Amino acid sequence: MCNLYTERLSAAEVAAHFGVANPIQSNAGEEVYPGTPGMVVREEEGARVMQSMTWGFPLRLKGMSPTAKPKPVNNIADLGKPMWKGLAAKPRWRCLMPLTAFAEAEGPKGAKTRTWFNVKGEPIFAWAGLWRISDEWGPVYSGVMTDANEAIQPVHDRMPVLLHAGEYDRWLNGSFDDAIAFQSRVFPPDLIETTRTDELWVRRKAPPSEGLALS
Repeated sequence: MCNLYTERLSAAEVAAHFGVANPIQSNAGEEVYPGTPGMVVREEEGARVMQSMTWGFPLRLKGMSPTAKPKPVNNIADLGKPMWKGLAAKPRWRCLMPLTAFAEAEGPKGAKTRTWFNVKGEPIFAWAGLWRISDEWGPVYSGVMTDANEAIQPVHDRMPVLLHAGEYDRWLNGSFDDAIAFQSRVFPPDLIETTRTDELWVRRKAPPSEGLALS
């Protein structure tokens, strides 16, 4: 489960990479956490647009107070499940999540550190996502997950569905079978670069990473 990624990108850089004609500024921070804003690229009337949305579909767990804040479901484990299939089958609800790196927690409990992953030679790349409009937070999005490749497995058994630049259109406009194929494939491990750090996973001033993954 991925609960942290970076968007160290300007609006102009995102627009140029993803073919967006009218770049917009975002209130997203360089580090994106579940329940906080992130930049998303989607299609509207045949053109790619940029939009700031909340990372995570709002979910009220059983027993929660009606006044409690919903939990953000920021990872999608299985596109074939009824909860996700209705969105995944319609290209209008697919999106691209621009990022520069994503992180997983590594190490002993209470002292976990951030291990970062990026695509070699790609200063900007994309994570396949779905989006919708929620009553609670307005536009929201969630990232599709898959089995970890050999590069990620030492740290976690799951990883984001990463897309090459030439695959963006297929994700945004392809069939449901195309979407399933992306979730089923193994992203080449030799394209993953790993950076281990001594940064604590939970920082005192950072928003908590308490997102959810639902199958």
